[in-house]
Amino acid sequence: MPSASNVDLAAALQQRGALLEGHFRLSSGRHSNRFIQKFRILESPPLVEAIAREIAAHFADAKPTIVVSAAVGGIVLGYEVARQLGTDAIFVEKENGVPKLRRSFHLAPGDRALVVEDVVTTGLSVREVLDVVREHGADPVGVGVIVERGNADFGVPTFALLKMPIVSYEASACPQCIAGEPITDPGSRRN
Repeated sequence: MPSASNVDLAAALQQRGALLEGHFRLSSGRHSNRFIQKFRILESPPLVEAIAREIAAHFADAKPTIVVSAAVGGIVLGYEVARQLGTDAIFVEKENGVPKLRRSFHLAPGDRALVVEDVVTTGLSVREVLDVVREHGADPVGVGVIVERGNADFGVPTFALLKMPIVSYEASACPQCIAGEPITDPGSRRN
């Protein structure tokens, strides 16, 4: 069974081909010369189980009653974290560009929501999920992340298994764009 310690997770990123080099447009719209292909991590059930175990253990004392993630990337991780905590797992998705709960999912006052995400760069997806959690009167008890690329402050306890700062640029300041290098757009969020 793989371990999810920082050293092993960094090695797993390399071994699974999840850390790509090139010229990428990130989901945030920013540009970078490195990209983490999260689904290369999420396609391995033993690795997801080990990662989720670390997140669940870190937040066990917060006593979450539900795990909430963002569609699509967070669904697999959210499910496994919830399974290990013995709670339900739901996810936020967009309807007409607005993040919301669908599929008869619900949160209620008194729910203690643990938000999980795979890779965080700017934190926009996590903030959207936290907004939905709060709109429904639930209490966010923390944010669990596989890889944190940037420094995002969510105003709640946050735990990242691996901090991997990766330089990114606004499109207008991207040195690779200025040099005329072709760009790849592997991100999952589209407006």
